Amino acid sequence: MATIDLQKKSIKIVLEKKQLTKVTARVGLVLDITGSMRTLYKNGTVQKVVERILAVADQFDDNGLLDVWVYDNEFSRLKPVSESDFSGYVDREILNNELLHKFGRNDEPPVMKDVLHKYVVEEPSSYPAFIVFINDGGCKKTIKPIIEAASDKPVFWQFVGIGNGNFDFLNKLDTLEGRVVDNANFLHIEDIERISDDELYDALLTEFPFWLKEVKEKGILIEQEPAAAKPERKGFFSRLFSK
Repeated sequence: MATIDLQKKSIKIVLEKKQLTKVTARVGLVLDITGSMRTLYKNGTVQKVVERILAVADQFDDNGLLDVWVYDNEFSRLKPVSESDFSGYVDREILNNELLHKFGRNDEPPVMKDVLHKYVVEEPSSYPAFIVFINDGGCKKTIKPIIEAASDKPVFWQFVGIGNGNFDFLNKLDTLEGRVVDNANFLHIEDIERISDDELYDALLTEFPFWLKEVKEKGILIEQEPAAAKPERKGFFSRLFSK
């Protein structure tokens, strides 16, 4: 518990610096579980990633829970993790879970569509969603129309590339055209074990404040009853799943 307490202190400092202390947001974590990630799961690196992002959820999230997905050429929506049960989460919910598909090839679009389905359709809210998306290279270019179609939704994608894989497409996220707002950012961390908590949280939240300001100005993020947006959400997913 001592480690996560230190991480919570680090994220508090960053939130104060970026004037985000009064912001409430839902936090999700999408984890690459393709074959090239096997070692990082086995040696505890992914468990540490979960713990570090959980500290963000603890300070940021509307309910203190971190929603988690894993994906390779299939995907699974996992049990959310909290401060009371984060210890051994990766072993318990992922590595020792025989029902999960693991260590295959990468296919990002299906899991991204499920993330959007959860936050836009299943659980609409006046709170924005902040999604940390871990990838170790080779992300499919077919995520482009999904990001573009979701640019008028209160969901921000923070992609994190770890290791030395091919991140050519993710590096071009800021240049995507045809979006209502810039709803995605990419951060490359060669060795995620070596970056400090302060550096990690500062980098993760670099563009989120600017996006938050813009979606409020454009009326994308407003306090309203969830039912008010139902017709628009239906049209959005009809377009999205036809891609």
